[in-house]
Amino acid sequence: MRAIKRGERGPAVTEIRSILVALGLLEAPADPAEADHFNPATERAVRAFQQDRGLSVDGEVGAETWRALDAARWTLGARTLYFSVSDPLRGDDVRQLQERLLEMGYDVGRTDGVYGPRTARGLSAFQREMGLTPDGTCGPQTLHMLRRLGRKVVGGSPLKLREEVTFRQTGPSLVGRQIIVDPGHGGSDPGVVVPDGPLRWTESDLAYDLATRLEGRLAAAGMRVHLTRGPLPIEAPSDLDRAQLANDLAADLLISLHIDGHHNPQADGVATYHYGTSNGVTSTMGERLAGLVQREIVARTGLRNCHTHAKTWELLRYTRMPAVRVDVGYLTSQRDRAQLIDPMFRERVVEAIVAAVQRMYYPVEIDVKTGTIDVSALRLALPST
Repeated sequence: MRAIKRGERGPAVTEIRSILVALGLLEAPADPAEADHFNPATERAVRAFQQDRGLSVDGEVGAETWRALDAARWTLGARTLYFSVSDPLRGDDVRQLQERLLEMGYDVGRTDGVYGPRTARGLSAFQREMGLTPDGTCGPQTLHMLRRLGRKVVGGSPLKLREEVTFRQTGPSLVGRQIIVDPGHGGSDPGVVVPDGPLRWTESDLAYDLATRLEGRLAAAGMRVHLTRGPLPIEAPSDLDRAQLANDLAADLLISLHIDGHHNPQADGVATYHYGTSNGVTSTMGERLAGLVQREIVARTGLRNCHTHAKTWELLRYTRMPAVRVDVGYLTSQRDRAQLIDPMFRERVVEAIVAAVQRMYYPVEIDVKTGTIDVSALRLALPST
């Protein structure tokens, strides 16, 4: 869908405003004629919603913001929840159910707000223990029982505990692990575009170059690497498509590569993003990977440190493995652009990411200092055949 923005009118704006009013972010208009107007107050409410939900804050309602608004209209108990194979239920009520089940010790995976088979199995296990019909459907009886009982898991986040145990059991070797490398944008969506004399630099081209270099380095270290798109796709896959590919391949990690841009040419630096919500729910291992990638890139390239941030972007929320998005510099910054168009600089970025991936699998007790891993030695460490 096209983005709906300030100044527009129509039924879609009326729907957006009604959701924002229900969420307490916007007052109902005194003049009914204003109900379908995307006015400055509506834009401020949309920005507040995006900020709270960990979305990109632009004040416009694009596809991802609309899906988040549509999910926000549901609270736990407002409807019966059940598992549908063809069209899974999505909404804040599903996320609230997932969080409640996790607190009680049931494994529903990530709290992504999608009523999938793992959520249904977790709810069925709860129902079985409570003497209810284990049908995986959250109706009035099940909801009443959920509200009566307290949490079972104490001393830490159950999702964090599960993720950490999984990584501790896998060992430090990269050989045979699967990783998705996602070059952002593509096709008719070039991302950030900056003309430079007779040249034209695009985010999609530079991201793809970084992705292919990273693919080669990781494959040399023994990993099985998959790219989410080719160099010239007819149409760029959506973030939902990219997440589904990673899930279908049962990948161990996902790294999405982007390059930022801003109307202020002084904006520069590298930032890394992982899944996390405003109420503290986070992918622990995704947060760890983001921190490692961020520190390694800063140490090896000298880019300004814009730190790591929690976001609920669909690519990060719907992937079932630790996933990060890296915005490697600003193409609109003259300083960053001069480095990004240098192939040797892009090689240093790739080396930093490879080092971070290797450190991801090191136990804390044998981890090394940032910037010290010799990436070229990883290939030599492969077992001889």
